[in-house]
Amino acid sequence: INMFQLSIEKVIVVVIMTFVIINGEIDLSVASVMAFSACVLAALHQGGSVSFELAIAIALLAGVFAGALQGAFVAFMGLPSLVVTLAGLIGFRGAGRILVEDNSIGDFPEWFDTLGQEPLIGRFSFALIFFLVLIVVAGIVLHRTAFGRSLFVIGNNANVARYSGVNVARDKMIIMTTSGFFAGLAGVLFASRLGSVRGDLALGFELDIITMVLLGGVSIFGGSGTIVGVALAILIVLNIRNGLGLANIDQNTQTGVIGGLLILSVLVPNLVARLAGSRRVARAAERGPPAAGGRAEGGDTARQEADLRPTQS
Repeated sequence: INMFQLSIEKVIVVVIMTFVIINGEIDLSVASVMAFSACVLAALHQGGSVSFELAIAIALLAGVFAGALQGAFVAFMGLPSLVVTLAGLIGFRGAGRILVEDNSIGDFPEWFDTLGQEPLIGRFSFALIFFLVLIVVAGIVLHRTAFGRSLFVIGNNANVARYSGVNVARDKMIIMTTSGFFAGLAGVLFASRLGSVRGDLALGFELDIITMVLLGGVSIFGGSGTIVGVALAILIVLNIRNGLGLANIDQNTQTGVIGGLLILSVLVPNLVARLAGSRRVARAAERGPPAAGGRAEGGDTARQEADLRPTQS
């Protein structure tokens, strides 16, 4: 529980990132959108022009705006999500830093700090309960609904999906916008847990998030993956992080280990797929080309039967 609690914002975003990658896209901006939403909340709170509850709503809308803006470029203008969200990673991080500058803004209402720092039910905090509910709902939506199945089809081949009647642009827009919303929500929850906001909040989180998704068996090219596999990968990465921390491994080395794990999570499935393809080709070569006599024999038999039929005079 403690491992999850210390990384709960990451694993919340991992769930929606699973949908994004299965859909054949990627969102590199999630950590920056987390920071952007948290900075919007902090700036509004510091300004005192709106109530804190309204500031939270505006911060969540900022996440939705970020996701929808990037989704529009991807879904309707056909730009690669890698390029669009890389620009978002830089742009939204910069916007957050402009809002709070180099300050650490805190002094949030007591109920907000309690929400992120104190258990809600037993040893479970609000964020942890939310994650458990979210991952169950995500599994149902992804594997048991028409919308979820359409994401797999789009990830495999967007043109085939389009010709099959799937509204590809709409589904991509929904996924990218939802990604922005959950990133914004995670940013607000992170601010609640820390009790303060800085411009570098969630810096580098995208590495762990994408690693968890790919290590869980989701193809980087889209079209395959399961929520169960991602849940297991979350446990693996969190345990690795925890073990490295207990061994007093510095943060930079930990990041390097996770980066290596990310490369392996992409490299190994591709090597396995190539080996399987080579074996299929080898087996086909051993069997040789299909016998050409099949059709000829069928044709000779038909002609022989025709010759045996009595001719009508």
